[in-house]
Amino acid sequence: MHTNQRFGAGTNLTVNEISHCQAIINGYAENRMINGDEDGMKKLSVDVVIPTYKPGEEFETTLKMLLSQTKQPDHIFVMNTEPAFWKESFQRLDSKIIVTHIKKEEFDHGGTRSEGAAKSVADILLFMTQDAVPADCQLIEQLLKYFQREKTAAVYARQLPKKGCSPLEAYTRKFNYPEQSRVKTKADLQTLGIKTFFCSNVCAAYRRDIFEERNGFFRPSIFNEDMIYCGGLIQDGYEVCYGADAKVYHSHNYSPLEQLKRNFDLGVSQAEHPEIFSGISSENEGIKMVKDTALHFIKVKKPWVILSLVIQSGFKFLGYRLGKNYKKLSRKTILKLTCSRNYWLKEE
Repeated sequence: MHTNQRFGAGTNLTVNEISHCQAIINGYAENRMINGDEDGMKKLSVDVVIPTYKPGEEFETTLKMLLSQTKQPDHIFVMNTEPAFWKESFQRLDSKIIVTHIKKEEFDHGGTRSEGAAKSVADILLFMTQDAVPADCQLIEQLLKYFQREKTAAVYARQLPKKGCSPLEAYTRKFNYPEQSRVKTKADLQTLGIKTFFCSNVCAAYRRDIFEERNGFFRPSIFNEDMIYCGGLIQDGYEVCYGADAKVYHSHNYSPLEQLKRNFDLGVSQAEHPEIFSGISSENEGIKMVKDTALHFIKVKKPWVILSLVIQSGFKFLGYRLGKNYKKLSRKTILKLTCSRNYWLKEE
């Protein structure tokens, strides 16, 4: 194997980089044995929960990077949909990896993650998706430092574009996940609006005691379980932090139709939870992103990207509005528009 071989499609990580992480963690452990551990945050225990479906090479990279962290997780609980698509080689990487298999019709965005969390007795729950790859060996350590703040109940990581990401998607990552960290509270609703509630379970950590007190993520959830949960946190006086120094590679080049379907489910999730989203507009944030993105591509002299922006934004908006008004649609239409057919079929 060449030492510059890359793991996973578009992850930007090489064998050398993972080996470097492992060397750092060895030195880190030795230093703690000599000098002791005076930082209370490093004493916090962490378990990782990852739902998977047809995991592949990229997921193996995610596991290897998690096992190479300066702050080691106690367990990695994998909630895998359909055992036929699971590779036993994943578990052989480390005994910390514990898999639970479920059927496709049993999967639920909120319920499956909460079931994984119920297996943990750690202080902190770190939820990730199978296609989120830690950008370095300090992801968990960087997330934990925000829990020094007593009121912080959730922290989410910065998402960096993968290799091969389209220019439009890469800039969207930058808009939604800027270089500056931020602590969000109820006081920010006046200025940030719905973005105050924003959090992403692509990579997000939560205090387990608070998570259990609140009965975990809402279930059943079609989508958006992270934002629904964090909206409740904000309303009850907790802090939700964005940790820009905790980084994962994660991006998708969705087609316009895929964007429509994802945003349909987003709209449904908001319509189903007026206790969180009533009176808070999402459209203003969307308009702001479109304007900012268009100005960026004019500035960098790539105006042709604006056509893709207009098309993508139109499909997103259409999907979102249809989702917000899903009760006016026929069941046949809903099943054509949704990404989550099983969510609707469970109701039959």
